[in-house]
Order: sequence, then structure tokens, then C-alpha cells
Amino acid sequence: MSELNGTNGRAFDYHPRLKRLHQYVEQNYSVPISLKEAAGIAALESSYFSSYFRAKVGITFTGWLRQVRVKKAMELMRARDFSITEVAYEVGFADLTMFGRAFKKYTRMTPREFKKSILPC
Repeated sequence: MSELNGTNGRAFDYHPRLKRLHQYVEQNYSVPISLKEAAGIAALESSYFSSYFRAKVGITFTGWLRQVRVKKAMELMRARDFSITEVAYEVGFADLTMFGRAFKKYTRMTPREFKKSILPC
């Protein structure tokens, strides 16, 4: 996966714990993934996981997970003509407001603006 918004994407290549977590998220981004579950996948104590992840990747785990989901949403919108609601749920957002906020934060566009920008003229 390419680096997103200043994250250290290479951290996943250099740290086996994070690589394992990255692979899991790539396969399961559409289902809820708790911080405790992520820590278990990375084989770290929950209390240490957050600081470890942030130190290596540059952002929090939940922030990174949102970025992954937004990136997947963009890919889905390019590939198929789903409604924005369908896309949000498909990539793991349970709340449309949170999806819209995250999408705008990471792309500087609303999902609707993005969808319009990729439609053929």
C-alpha cells in the first residue's frame, strides 16, 4: 500500500509485527477491528501497542485504519457504481457521518465530490 498523508508506509516492511497487522487489515478492513484485536495480531500488549504503532507509522492505529478504509472506498468508487452509502458500509464504516468526515479529512473532498470527479463527462 502506498503511503497515506505522511504516514511511514515502510514501517510495515521493516517490522514483522506491523507487517502481520497490515496483512490482516488488508483482508479484513470491512469488519470492525478493535485496538485490542490489533495489538493481539501484532503480538503486543494492548497498553504498549498504541505508542509502538504511532512511533513506527507516524499516526494512531485508528487514524491509519480510517485512511486504509478511505483508500479502499476510493478504489471501490472507481471500480463500480455503488451509492456512497453502500461504499461506506462496504469498507467498514458503520456511520455515514464518520465516513464523510474521514473521507474529507484525507482527500479534501466529500465522497460526493470525489464520485463526481471520476465520472465520465
